Amino acid sequence: MVMLTDIQKEQLVTLGIEEKQIEYQISNFKVGFSNANLLKPAIINDGILKPSEQELDHWIKLYDDYSKSANIIKFVPASGAASRMFKSLFEFLNKPTDFGEVSLLLQNIEKFAFFDELNKVFGKKNMDLRKQMKEVKADEIIRAMLYDEGLNYGNLPKGLLKFHKYPEGARTSVEEHVVEGLKYALGKESLNLHFTISPEHEKFFKEEFAKILKLYVNYKISISYSFQKKSTDTIAVDMNNNPLLDNDGKFVFRPGGHGALLDNLNDLNADLIFIKNIDNVVPDYLKQPTIRYKKALAGIVVELKQQIKDIINYLDLNNTYSAQRKQEISQFVEKYIGLKIPDGIDDAVYADYIRSILDKPIRVCGMVKNIGEPGGGPFWTLNRKNEPSLQIIESSQVNMNDDKQKSIFNEASHFNPVDLVCSTKDYLGHKFNLFKYRDPDTGFISEKSTVGKKLKALELPGLWNGSMAHWITVFVEVPIETFNPVKTFTDWLRKEHQPI
Repeated sequence: MVMLTDIQKEQLVTLGIEEKQIEYQISNFKVGFSNANLLKPAIINDGILKPSEQELDHWIKLYDDYSKSANIIKFVPASGAASRMFKSLFEFLNKPTDFGEVSLLLQNIEKFAFFDELNKVFGKKNMDLRKQMKEVKADEIIRAMLYDEGLNYGNLPKGLLKFHKYPEGARTSVEEHVVEGLKYALGKESLNLHFTISPEHEKFFKEEFAKILKLYVNYKISISYSFQKKSTDTIAVDMNNNPLLDNDGKFVFRPGGHGALLDNLNDLNADLIFIKNIDNVVPDYLKQPTIRYKKALAGIVVELKQQIKDIINYLDLNNTYSAQRKQEISQFVEKYIGLKIPDGIDDAVYADYIRSILDKPIRVCGMVKNIGEPGGGPFWTLNRKNEPSLQIIESSQVNMNDDKQKSIFNEASHFNPVDLVCSTKDYLGHKFNLFKYRDPDTGFISEKSTVGKKLKALELPGLWNGSMAHWITVFVEVPIETFNPVKTFTDWLRKEHQPI
C-alpha cells in the first residue's frame, strides 16, 4: 500500500483521481497485463463481412431513412500534436546532413497546401518564394514552417494544418471533416461534430471553428469539443515500480493514451456516433467512396439495433419461446457475434442469457486490406469466459515471444483504419455506461525517459481495443480508397492529397 502525504492527497483530489486508482495502477506495473489470446485472424466470411452492391444499397437506404429523425454525432480525436510529422525536418535543423525529405520539401514546395501562407511569411521580408526559392536557405524555409515566427506547424495539432488546396483557398483537416460530415452525418437537426483537443490549443481551435461556421453559414452545424480529462492520467514509476515524484513531492502523471477518450465518448448523448481519425481525409473529388461506406456501416448499426430490439421485446413478452424463433436468434447471434448458442437452455434462464449477449453497445468497424501499415487488425480471440470474441488487436497486446501468437498476428489479412460507427444506447434508448463494457486488464506498459532517466508509463485500454472489448463487434471490409492517413509531411505529396 502506498502511504500518501497530504500534498499527494490534495493533488489527487484536484485531478479527480481516487486513491484506489493509484494502488491499482502500481499493481499493474508490478504484475503486468495479460496478453491477448489470439485464435486466428478475422478474414472475409469468417469475422469480416464483404458486402455486395445490393447490401450496400440496402444499408445506405436504411441509414438515410433513419438519419432524418436521429441525433447523430461525428467524433474526431484531434488532440495529437503534429510534431512527429516533421521529425526529419527537426533532425535536419539539428544536424543538416540528411537531405532526403528536405529535398522533397524544397523541390515540391508549391504543391503543399500551406505554400501560400508560407509565402506570406517571406512576403514580410519582401521576398517571393515562387521567384526566389534558390536564394533562400533550406533551414530558413524549415524554420518558417515549424516555428512560431512563421506557420508554427511544429507546435500545432494536425487538425489545424492546411491539408488540401482548392481554388477558393486551402482547407485544414478540421474543415475537411466538416465538409465530409455534411455528406453523411447529418441528423434530424444539424451536423454535430465533437473534437477532442488539448487545452494549449483551445484558442486556435476556437478560431478555426468560428471561421468554418462563417464559411458554411448556409448549413446548420454545431461544433463542440472536450479535453482529455486529467482524471484519466496515469502514474509514472521508476524501473523498480516506485512512484516518481517531482521536486514538490507530488506524483508524476502522464496522459493515459487514446483509451482515455472513453471518458469523452461516454459523455456524448447520440443515437449514432461516427468515429474517425483527424488525419484521414481526402479532397472533395475523392470523398465519394468514404461517403458511401460510412452510410453503409451506419445502416448495419441501424439494422442491428432494430433486430436486437425485436428480439428483446419478444423475450420480454413471452415466457416460452418457439423452436423456430430460437433458431432465428441463434443464427443472428452466430452471424454477428460469433457465438454458438448451446442447445437445450431452459426457458427460465434463456431470456436473461440472450439479453446478456445482445444488450450491449454496438460498433461496426470498417477494415481495409493489410498494406503493411503499423497498428492493429481484426482477430478472433478467446475471452476470459473461453468464448470466441472479435477484437481489434495491436502488437503491444500480443506476446511476440510466443511463435504461434506472433505467427497468427502476422497473418492478419486486414488492418484497422479507425473507421467506426457506434450505438451507445440500449434498445429502450437509454445510454449505456461504457465503462461497464471495457476490459481494464488490456492496458500496456511502455518504457520512456525524462531528463535522461528511464521510467515506466501505463497506457489505458485503447479506445477501439480494450475499451470496447465487451461491445457487440462487426467487422466490414471497406475500400483502401477510404484510408489515406497523413503520418509524415511527405504524405501530402501523394496523389490522394493533391488536387485533380
